[in-house]
Amino acid sequence: MVDTTAVLLAAGAGTRLGRGPKALLPFRGATLVEHAAAVLRDGGCTDVVVVLGAGSAAAAVLPGLAGCRLVSNEGWASGMGGSFRLGVAATAPGNNTLIALVDQPGVTAGLVNRLIATHRPGRITAAGYGGEGGTLLRGHPIIFSPELAEQAAATSTGDAGARQFLREHPELIDLVDCSDLFDGADLDTEADLHLMERPPKQRKS
Repeated sequence: MVDTTAVLLAAGAGTRLGRGPKALLPFRGATLVEHAAAVLRDGGCTDVVVVLGAGSAAAAVLPGLAGCRLVSNEGWASGMGGSFRLGVAATAPGNNTLIALVDQPGVTAGLVNRLIATHRPGRITAAGYGGEGGTLLRGHPIIFSPELAEQAAATSTGDAGARQFLREHPELIDLVDCSDLFDGADLDTEADLHLMERPPKQRKS
């Protein structure tokens, strides 16, 4: 089985939320970035690359990031695209790349493990969450096979990340229903702060 490197995108300044970099928000006795890194490790990722930007000096000394590989995106203000490229470049050669977002506190180790266990060589595996009419909506985390991660990084610009590549290659994507573990919500504005307070979603029996 091919190992999986997690790339945790945590470079943003959290401007819309207005509370400083989201990576540094207090969460369950640590910070959001430390919590996310632990979830990725516990979920089966062999190593974790954390792409930092705003607040990188403070994040770099957090004890919960010990053992992670920290990458600084000096151009973080230009959007997620640069962080995506840096993360893929830092992935161990031959490993799959799992892209995760720091502002999704509801992602669980079980969800990460499900994606890793389901992933097929030469494919993209994305978490799917329930939408209207029972359809699944593509969300994060997303796993890219090595060659596809490189191709997606080559098209990653601005704040789009891999969006353009994913839109152009739907035939490569396997959606995995994770609605029993998470709803795909991210922490974007003040209205989303309740996501920091609710308990982890439990699997349906």
